[in-house]
Amino acid sequence: MSEWDPEMQAFQEAYLAAAAGLPPIVLRRPFDPQRAVNDALALHLADTGPEMAETSERWVFGRGRRILCRVHKPSLEPGLPVLVYLHGGGWVWSSIDTHDALARHYAASGQCAVVSVDYALSPEAVFPQALEECAAVVRWLGAHAAEWGLDPARMVVGGDSAGGNLALGTALMLRDAQGASGGPQLAGVLALYPVCDARMDTESYRRFGPGGHFLTSEKMAFYWDSYAPDEATRLHPMASPGLADLRGLPPVFVQVAQLDVLRDEGVALADRLGEAGVDVVFEEVPGVIHGFLRASGHVARAREAIASGGAWLRAAFRS
Repeated sequence: MSEWDPEMQAFQEAYLAAAAGLPPIVLRRPFDPQRAVNDALALHLADTGPEMAETSERWVFGRGRRILCRVHKPSLEPGLPVLVYLHGGGWVWSSIDTHDALARHYAASGQCAVVSVDYALSPEAVFPQALEECAAVVRWLGAHAAEWGLDPARMVVGGDSAGGNLALGTALMLRDAQGASGGPQLAGVLALYPVCDARMDTESYRRFGPGGHFLTSEKMAFYWDSYAPDEATRLHPMASPGLADLRGLPPVFVQVAQLDVLRDEGVALADRLGEAGVDVVFEEVPGVIHGFLRASGHVARAREAIASGGAWLRAAFRS
């Protein structure tokens, strides 16, 4: 069995101790009480992230809804490059609040503005609602980012876990729309332990799925049932981007956690991107579990991983 990073293990023990004092998160309806517990745990253990020069909340209309976006600027320099950040949480939990510190870290490390998108959650909104909302925000920024003091010509879409899935799906949607309904030319995709394949049949699922490493097979099955209740839909390339034709995507940064059920599908994604001629950078972080990036206040490897992603962002914005 792979060895845990000691700081990662200590963080997970602290998480379990905090969870023991709260009502259990039960994988069933109603969802709002479960979301309250999930978010309380996430906020209890998160650091606050770097201080920003400016933080504002704005709205973008898309897919029949007013979509809340939180904009972090590490400096007031005009024309900052942009990372559109899509939070994780299995499409079911979390928000721009639970991932606020992480968004701030990428703003500071990537020397860019971060637009964090509060997309609609499942099962109230099923595939492709969240994906189309995220794409709508990116398209709006492509046409109007200058109104927010941002540079639409230097834009990356990124996210962790389910957010990484949405980032990849958004990039595929924009690629396919070029010359049709249009959309901005992305500078890259930041895919952080992304959900890539609904089949859930990899070796990492067999090793880590039964439990003990935070994200389980049971949880992932629940998330897929909530996000894409029609099983056939889950194999659509916009839902399972690891199964898509990946040719023509912008550069992609793929980062996976070693002790994660999603590890192998992230590896497979990176391999397929390379075979498709896409410029891909792949990193595996040893000794850590799914969601480790939000433990940056406690785990050095999380801070190092964020710094690595930030360096990739800075290079992507320069190219």
